[in-house]
Amino acid sequence: MSARARQDLLSRTALGVFRLNGQFLSVSEELARPAGLTAASWQVLGAVLREPLPVAGIARTMGITRQSVQRVADLLAAKGLAEYVPNPAHRRAKLLRPTEAGRAAVARIDPGHASLAGRLAAALGDEGLADTVRALERLARALDTLPPPAP
Repeated sequence: MSARARQDLLSRTALGVFRLNGQFLSVSEELARPAGLTAASWQVLGAVLREPLPVAGIARTMGITRQSVQRVADLLAAKGLAEYVPNPAHRRAKLLRPTEAGRAAVARIDPGHASLAGRLAAALGDEGLADTVRALERLARALDTLPPPAP
């Protein structure tokens, strides 16, 4: 394949991912709204449902800046949906964990989330949806291994 063809594929991939990001943000806002959450607050709460994490760890998981996560985490804490707890591994970097109210808010999103998953599976097929997830995960892992682009 020529260098130009590869470059075109990269451009198409980037544009597709940017479009998907916008679509997912829009859908996520709609799903989160009845629970009194934003897409960003749902995303941060979702990152700590299984285990408390420091803000920097949430940011790494989500692929966004620590400052963005800090702002959302502070808003969640102010609303009583999350709380900061001591971090045994690091004295200054507290862990964020959801409160019961935060878990309840995320649970209110579940029916709409399940419905969307079902509709996507119907449109793509279960295996097609699984293939899509694997391809996106593979792309993210590949990008993680690349050095920064040359200026």
